[in-house]
Amino acid sequence: MKICGSGKVNHKIDKHEAKVVTKIDIEDLGDVTAFCRCWQSAKFPLCDGTHNKHNKDCGDNVGPLLMNRRTDTS
Repeated sequence: MKICGSGKVNHKIDKHEAKVVTKIDIEDLGDVTAFCRCWQSAKFPLCDGTHNKHNKDCGDNVGPLLMNRRTDTS
């Protein structure tokens, strides 16, 4: 789906809701978890790389939010 400059960010995620709110327990995350910021991932809220096509189609530069689990080195 090519969507560029339409004024809305979210075109398909939980459109029946007044506001999209996602809760994830930090204990359920792996060592590195990528979260979607383009709103086009089929695995939303997780990133599936869809932003790469979006960036190519629209000249954008969006990428995922990466969460890294810190390891205690003490």
